[in-house]
Amino acid sequence: RIAHGTPREIAADPIVIEAYLGATARRTEPT
Repeated sequence: RIAHGTPREIAADPIVIEAYLGATARRTEPT
């Protein structure tokens, strides 16, 4: 997904946050 706006706005995007947290959770909590 291509985000528009400043880096701060992009970082505050719920979709970006969810994707980041989801990837982090998968990386740190092996199933």
